Amino acid sequence: MKFVIVTGLSGAGKSLALKRLEDLGYFCVDNLPPSLMPQFAEICLAGNREKAAAAVDMRMGDMFSGIYGAIEELKANEKISLDILFLDASDEALVKRFKETRRNHPLLNTGYVMEGITEERRLLARIEDYATNRLDTTTFSQKKLGEALDSIYAGEEDHRILISISTFGYKRGIPIDADMVFDMRFLPNPFYVPELKDFSGKNPKVKEYVLSFEPAGQFIEKILDMIALVSPHYLSQDKKQLVIAIGCTGGMHRSVVVAEEIYRILKSRGERVTLEHRDIKLN
Repeated sequence: MKFVIVTGLSGAGKSLALKRLEDLGYFCVDNLPPSLMPQFAEICLAGNREKAAAAVDMRMGDMFSGIYGAIEELKANEKISLDILFLDASDEALVKRFKETRRNHPLLNTGYVMEGITEERRLLARIEDYATNRLDTTTFSQKKLGEALDSIYAGEEDHRILISISTFGYKRGIPIDADMVFDMRFLPNPFYVPELKDFSGKNPKVKEYVLSFEPAGQFIEKILDMIALVSPHYLSQDKKQLVIAIGCTGGMHRSVVVAEEIYRILKSRGERVTLEHRDIKLN
């Protein structure tokens, strides 16, 4: 039986994720005390359930510490394939969501939401290390979150690693869920070419300009070699997803060209790959 533990930062989308998993055929329960997880899994097995999921987070206070013992017990059960999904988002996005919903943070001791977020990050640092899948929902709509979950959990018969490529601008920060980060700022910037400035890296002329520099092609090959090197080892550590972040100053030109090219090559090789341009619409 596939068993998914959904956890992460409050406000990062755990409730929406659990609903999506339910749509995908998972038998789901929210806010389950960790000590009861192994029993819940056994009940699902007895009921011939093929997929089950449980959300756990800091709402349960001190009981959350029991999650680590529960994880070890679930891992020891040969009838269970355990997956841990960790949802995160930037501090700014989390604060905004709490303000919009007018809900209190579960660890809030004062009127400052940020205090609760900081404390929760500290308390969740250990469980994050256990995660087999991590999603940064900072820029996600509900639809985008659903698509991301579908790409991970809807086709579970596919045992290839999911290579998720995202582009970003350094002026807006590095994606927090990145496993590997590559910096394209060593390449000439099309922003300073008047006829290219207002177009993105999806434009053929911008692509031609960036790839005309020999180091661009060389670096793309190095990134592909790195992906090929580490992917089998991620799988051997039960990591189902490899997140590649490719950045430039604004996330509009160089990073987009390089990411599009890597995506194209990986697709042509039959890899399981997704591509997202985080900041391209913000410029």
